[in-house]
Amino acid sequence: MAFTKTLNWLHRLENAVLTVLVLVLVALAGAQIFMRNAFGGGLSWADPFLRTLVVWTAMLGALAAVREDKHIAVDVLQRFLPPGAQRAARVLTLLFAAGICAALACYGWGLVSVDLDGGARSDFGLPNWLLESILPIGFGLMAVRFVLRAFAAPTHVPGLSAPELLHDAGRAHAGDEGQAR
Repeated sequence: MAFTKTLNWLHRLENAVLTVLVLVLVALAGAQIFMRNAFGGGLSWADPFLRTLVVWTAMLGALAAVREDKHIAVDVLQRFLPPGAQRAARVLTLLFAAGICAALACYGWGLVSVDLDGGARSDFGLPNWLLESILPIGFGLMAVRFVLRAFAAPTHVPGLSAPELLHDAGRAHAGDEGQAR
């Protein structure tokens, strides 16, 4: 029970950070556009900061998508397999995705360690290694989540996005509409 509470708290924190990042991104980008149009120039540090925010937002968004089992997946062939083979294909593809994310986390750590040793700073004063740290952290956490997802029950049927479309419910509902005419 305490683990579930902690996990829910972490998920809410992750969502809150993602929300704040998106709001800052939109507000700062809007301010930059306004300042360029109204005053002929903007904040010198804003464009590099916006690029960094885009990377952080993308990584946290991808992490949330994996958490919710709403990540991009190629499942065309999986739909035509029998249920047991579908399960095996899901496990294999998610473990493959975990391996790719783990490799990207290692490469991300290599990038961070180069800047950690070099001491380079961004245009807005923060160390580059700190700004890049989302890469190994994000990909590492995605790798863990893909492994956990591989052995958890899927939250959707491949190719279907709405719960009411699952199995016979969709056909029964469509049949009801046909009778109403």
